[in-house]
Amino acid sequence: MRIVPVTDAQGAITEPQLIAAAEEVHRQLRPQLPQDYVGRLKEVFASGAEMAVAEKDGRVLGITVFRVMEKTFTGRELYCDDLVSDERERSSGVGKALLDYLKGVAEQRGCDNFALSSGCQRTAAHRFYFREGLVIGAFSFSRKVKP
Repeated sequence: MRIVPVTDAQGAITEPQLIAAAEEVHRQLRPQLPQDYVGRLKEVFASGAEMAVAEKDGRVLGITVFRVMEKTFTGRELYCDDLVSDERERSSGVGKALLDYLKGVAEQRGCDNFALSSGCQRTAAHRFYFREGLVIGAFSFSRKVKP
């Protein structure tokens, strides 16, 4: 297994075939993504996000979408929008490999903090995050603007 960036630091797509191959796994976490998956991701990348995948023999085993932000509270932060392993690959090291990759990116870019949000119902993911040394540092509140 290897971790492959599919965008560069500016969000330009460098591995278009891996983005298309990532859709099935990504939808396991985000089934609400629009039918034009690649088009939507291009919009997300244009807003500063990047993407990397865990792959083996051309098969995507997991994905991460992330961005580096300057924040008043945490300083320079690598925020992970999405982190998901294929449900058939859970507990096989894919998630840890992706987290290790993100840690490396955060260190390379001089980040002070790493953060992600996880839905309250994702208890198995929470156990994984706790094992990996992440803590609940704040509650996240939101309200939909569009129905």
